[in-house]
Amino acid sequence: MYDTLIDSKVLYVHLEDPSWCLIDCRASLIDAAAGAASYSAGHLSGAVFADLATDLSGPLIPGVTGRHPLPDPRALAETFGRWGIDERTQVVAYDAGNGAYAARAWWLLRWLGHAAVAVLNGGLAAWQAAGYPLRSDVETRHATTFPIRTALTRVVSVEDVIERRGSMDLVDARAEARFRGEVEPIDPVAGHIPGARCVPFEGNLDLDGRFATPETLRRRFEVHLRAARELVCYCGSGVTACHNILAMRHAGLPEATLYAGSFSEWIRDPARPVER
Repeated sequence: MYDTLIDSKVLYVHLEDPSWCLIDCRASLIDAAAGAASYSAGHLSGAVFADLATDLSGPLIPGVTGRHPLPDPRALAETFGRWGIDERTQVVAYDAGNGAYAARAWWLLRWLGHAAVAVLNGGLAAWQAAGYPLRSDVETRHATTFPIRTALTRVVSVEDVIERRGSMDLVDARAEARFRGEVEPIDPVAGHIPGARCVPFEGNLDLDGRFATPETLRRRFEVHLRAARELVCYCGSGVTACHNILAMRHAGLPEATLYAGSFSEWIRDPARPVER
């Protein structure tokens, strides 16, 4: 079973295995149609396409939710079942390269109790660099029933953060300039949740776009682990925060908690403080 990362060479051996399901998670925060267009142009053989906004997120509630709220678990289970995923399926999620969007699918499957899910290390870029092919065919998989089981990961609400922020270590996965409030290209308010520390998800990667070694990642995150305090990861909308959680699991560290609503939800109420 693969439950954190998988390399292109290993995946290629299992590419036609019907008990494996590949999920193409390519997306763009500034162009909602970019992911589907990229998938149509070429994808791994047998891969299904996951739309960030409609498959991997729930409905937006203006003025209440963040940009990518968690989907209803039953609706998410129906989506996984439609893709042919059941309790025996090995799932591999990938995106264009750095794993930011694939990590969201990885976390969601763990949220519904599915352990056999991994992210393709280096994504499509690594796959193509290894000389492996793509295809543009329309893919079909036999639908099945995806069972919701005990969650393998943890999530907190905005109310939890408000009530327990003093006992949490908040880690923000956004770039440092956004964290400091110097720029904000997406959300209407700049800055970060008071008391948080900035650990940009891009720092989990080597120069080739693959995840750093477990030893390197362990050193990166161990400084943020303190006894009797809960490490909570967030970002702009609960997507790239999953990358930090994946990196910690790959490093053999305790699994961090996700604040899924993240900064885009936090700022919906102007009474909630923001630091810059």
